[in-house]
Amino acid sequence: MPTPPLIQLRDLKKTYRMGDVDVAALRGITLTIEAGEFVAIMGPSGSGKSTLMHVLGLLDSPDSGSYRLDGEEVALLNADAQAARRSRTVGFIFQQFHLLARTSALNNVILPLQYSGRVGQEGYAETLLEQVGLKDRLNHKPNELSGGQQQRVAIARAMVNQPRILFADEPTGNLDSISEKEIMGLLQRLHQSGVTLILVTHEEEIGALAQRIIRMRDGVVV
Repeated sequence: MPTPPLIQLRDLKKTYRMGDVDVAALRGITLTIEAGEFVAIMGPSGSGKSTLMHVLGLLDSPDSGSYRLDGEEVALLNADAQAARRSRTVGFIFQQFHLLARTSALNNVILPLQYSGRVGQEGYAETLLEQVGLKDRLNHKPNELSGGQQQRVAIARAMVNQPRILFADEPTGNLDSISEKEIMGLLQRLHQSGVTLILVTHEEEIGALAQRIIRMRDGVVV
């Protein structure tokens, strides 16, 4: 039998309640992403691109429709099952870094190992920090690192559970132009190593680095 797509969505819908108004964030999304792709999701604010990433990354559930991840229907998983599947499959990088302020770079990277029960692999966390160029910053706290260095820590943390899919939500939004190029170069190398990379961005020059662009507007793929 042929290998199923890594991600396959059919008529996916998601609505949020805002005050007395229902807002349709996703209005019937149908798309496929193959293993090993580098895809950029682009669109203006309010287009639904971040909501789509949250659903794809099992941070949120759709109201209706099908989401098959590696051949398994995951649209209606409960919170515990979502968390378990997420820890095995997915890594996240965010614009705001989300590092623990009073914790060293190394311990920030080790933390997902503790949540997933993979104790005893702390040496791999150190190796990842060395690979992203922070060998001499292992014991530095976030306030002792530049923005680009903090994002490198976040990338190492996202990769420590060896995910198949790496989601990056505006990963260069808080960085200067030099750090932006360094981080995008690092993400491209991760993709070349075999990781499926799904990037949310509103910057055309960043999206142009992807193999494919999925453009969204008003909750639909255009």
